[in-house]
Amino acid sequence: MNTSNFVVIPANESHIGYAEQICNEMAESAKARGTGIARRKPEYIANKMLEGKAVIALHKDGTWAGFCYIETWSHGEYVANSGLIVNPVFRKEGLAKAIKKRIFDLSREKYPKAKIFGLTTGFAVMKINSELGYEPVPYSELTQDEEFWKGCQSCVNYDILMSKDRKNCMCTAMLWDPVEKEKELRQKIEQKAKAKERLKQMQKKHSLLKRIELSLRRRSKIIATLFLAYD
Repeated sequence: MNTSNFVVIPANESHIGYAEQICNEMAESAKARGTGIARRKPEYIANKMLEGKAVIALHKDGTWAGFCYIETWSHGEYVANSGLIVNPVFRKEGLAKAIKKRIFDLSREKYPKAKIFGLTTGFAVMKINSELGYEPVPYSELTQDEEFWKGCQSCVNYDILMSKDRKNCMCTAMLWDPVEKEKELRQKIEQKAKAKERLKQMQKKHSLLKRIELSLRRRSKIIATLFLAYD
């Protein structure tokens, strides 16, 4: 990994000029994989930048290097980090991981109570998601917002999705649930507290045994001295 020559930042209006290049690369990447994603127009990507719902990676010379954006569904109850793409020139630099981490953090900042999910066919993205704490889930755990599923209509696998009643498709669904993560965190804190208390009790017992041992030694010395005195 070598990301020192790049910056990964929230996109804004100054980055709109990259929108068309980003869309074209998304389409080419989907075509190369032979699986497809919902195609976006430059205007859509530009709007995400204006809303502060996107992350862009740039090389130090200003060349576009990568991108990802946020979509919200079910009145903000669900958030999707979508459209992850890295400029082919800069692949194998660790940018995908850096972008995914930054868009995840941005999603948490903007929508702290939302469930964050993603649909992907790429193993590398699945691995990154897993490292961020996402877990594979059935499609039933995702938003049921009709607008979300309409976005899949331009995907080459849309017929497969519909033939399976939207229960599964070629993509793997992954979810990060703040409620579940909070429970996991509380459990870890409780486990650490219990372990700390057990250690404290063990130290107390050890200290008590040490005191008893010292007391017995003193008594033994006293008794031995008394016996010598009577001899």
